[in-house]
Amino acid sequence: MKLSADLASFSQRLGYSFVRPDLLVRSVTHSSMVSIHRDDNQRLEFLGDRVLGLVMAEALLKADPSAPEGLLAPRYNALVRRETCADVAREVDLGAVIKLGRSEMKSGGRRKEALLADAMEAVIAAIYQDGGFDAARKVVLHLWGARITNVADDARDAKTALQEWAQARGEAPPSYTETARTGPDHQPAFTIAVTLESGQTETATAGSKRQAEQAAAAALLKKVDR
Repeated sequence: MKLSADLASFSQRLGYSFVRPDLLVRSVTHSSMVSIHRDDNQRLEFLGDRVLGLVMAEALLKADPSAPEGLLAPRYNALVRRETCADVAREVDLGAVIKLGRSEMKSGGRRKEALLADAMEAVIAAIYQDGGFDAARKVVLHLWGARITNVADDARDAKTALQEWAQARGEAPPSYTETARTGPDHQPAFTIAVTLESGQTETATAGSKRQAEQAAAAALLKKVDR
């Protein structure tokens, strides 16, 4: 099987040449394109999540041999969470080669964070199955790059950090409210307001509710820290 030009270019961006190109094709095939002759990437996604986790765990232990588990855990979570996987996927333009059904394509599937993150994990699994763990580790460490050494000690997602801040002060968990939705269905923008029991609030707008909630929480954290 010979890779199409776009997938061959994507393989070069990964820095890996597949012995079994069919694995790469499967890794970028979304369930909306599945057929009797075509497998989707869901099983590979399941495997890739575990491969990524092991690579990151090893890398963090090597980067800081004296760090206790209490510091390693949030660093690990920051490196393997959906947002990070999607960011890496965008950097290698994975969205451009994902095979989508018509309805998913019309709804802006190539830009969806969850879809990009899942496909990135599937690609990692494809490399693992094609070349083994050492090959997968090499590609992951290259793609994640400085993220591994720069990950902060308090690398928690903003929503978790804000909730912990409120609980430490005896407040109820912050509440999140969608205050607006604009843009076409295939490219919506959500505005989310986050409010503390004390009345302090911030808003943020992003392409997904999750991103908007995280951005609003981060903004409110900066405000209360001041």
